[in-house]
Amino acid sequence: MSMQDPVADLLTRVRNAMMAHQDEVTIPSSKLKAAVARVLKEEGYVADLSVQADDKQGLLTIKLRYLAGEPVIEGIKRISKPSCRVYVGYDQIPKVRSGLGINILSTPKGVMSDKAARIAKVGGELICAVW
Repeated sequence: MSMQDPVADLLTRVRNAMMAHQDEVTIPSSKLKAAVARVLKEEGYVADLSVQADDKQGLLTIKLRYLAGEPVIEGIKRISKPSCRVYVGYDQIPKVRSGLGINILSTPKGVMSDKAARIAKVGGELICAVW
C-alpha cells in the first residue's frame, strides 16, 4: 500500500512517540519532512534531528524533548491535506492558541514558521499547527 500523505505520517509518528514517552523517532526521510522537522527544532519543540543516508531514501531521526516528564508538544495537527489544500497570505496567517503555538508554512522562500513568514511578508500553504 502506498503512502498518500507523508507529512501526516511524520506528524502521527511524532505524536505517537510523544504519547509513548519515547526518546526518539525514526522515519523515512524526504526534503519536506526534514524541513518541517528543522522548523520544529528551531522553535524548540524537538531536541535534535539527523538525516542518515542509506541505499533507499534515507532515515530522519528526531530526538523528542520533554519538560518535567511531560512532552513539549501538546498537540500537532495537519491543516492542509492532499484533498484540500489551504493557502493564506502573510496577513491572513492564523494564530495558534493566541500565539502560544506555531503554524508551519511552505512558502516560496522555503518552509518556515508563521512568525518568520509574517516578518518576511510571504504567504503560502499551511502545513500544520503545533502547540
